Amino acid sequence: MLDWTDRHWRNFARLLSRNVLLYTEMVVANAVVRGDRARFLRLGEAEAPVALQLGGAEPAVLAEASRAVEEAGFCEVNLNCGCPSDRVQSGAFGACLMKDASQVARCVEAMSRAVKIPVSVKCRIGVDELDSWEFFREFVRIVREAGCKVFIVHARKAWLKGLSPKENREVPPLDYDRVFELKREFPDLTVSLNGGIRTLAQAKEVLAKVDGAMLGRAAYENPWLLRAADREIFGVETPLPQTRKALLRSYLPYVETALAEGAPLTVIVPHVIGLFNGLPGSRKFRQTLSEGASRTREVGPLFERAMSFVDE
Repeated sequence: MLDWTDRHWRNFARLLSRNVLLYTEMVVANAVVRGDRARFLRLGEAEAPVALQLGGAEPAVLAEASRAVEEAGFCEVNLNCGCPSDRVQSGAFGACLMKDASQVARCVEAMSRAVKIPVSVKCRIGVDELDSWEFFREFVRIVREAGCKVFIVHARKAWLKGLSPKENREVPPLDYDRVFELKREFPDLTVSLNGGIRTLAQAKEVLAKVDGAMLGRAAYENPWLLRAADREIFGVETPLPQTRKALLRSYLPYVETALAEGAPLTVIVPHVIGLFNGLPGSRKFRQTLSEGASRTREVGPLFERAMSFVDE
């Protein structure tokens, strides 16, 4: 979700649900330790609760980065063991870490000792030819013994060679049963399932068998579906914007503040492009925003002009 679940999107998503747990895009641990922490770990009060995902494979570096994550106010630090991109593989982390459970365990142990917030692991059900239930179970067992009690599992294996990151999200078949079996095998773990969940109805079906359901691109591409999450998933009634147009107008003060701080509108606009997906005029809405973002900083009039084409 690089460049997707940044702070601008998280502030937008929080207007749709006060209770869903939001995850950041992956941040490389070395960048936190040696780079601009204020930029990588910026967290607004309105965004919480938010978990930050780290990429890395060096226990000491991950421990130091985790301390910084906790100090910044994040409620969970997550170790990425699921991303198959070439850039991540070149750094010897992401999905390739699944081939070395002992190294993951050392990382988790160091991170857990460094912080009081939960340390979670996001992984796949397998990697390359290592895709048996026995392999997956043993990976989880070893990492669990190192102190990890929270696993977010993308219910597909990863192919490190031959498939692009996009293909790795779509080509390997989903196997929900393996994730459900993991919860039965380790009932003490908090297990969330990721992959293929497109609606809240699907999420509720998953939640009948595991502890969490993660929506990634579905929530980004059709953010309005999150509006029912507080009621349908958490059983609470939250005061929320009643229409998509009201939502976009309520987001405007944040956007104006971000622009005043120097954020480009071209970075913010993609987060709201999918708001009217499926409605008459949505294509013109997207086109107007996309073209206008690079031409103006008068965001209020731009939003109104784009919404004028939509029949909600």
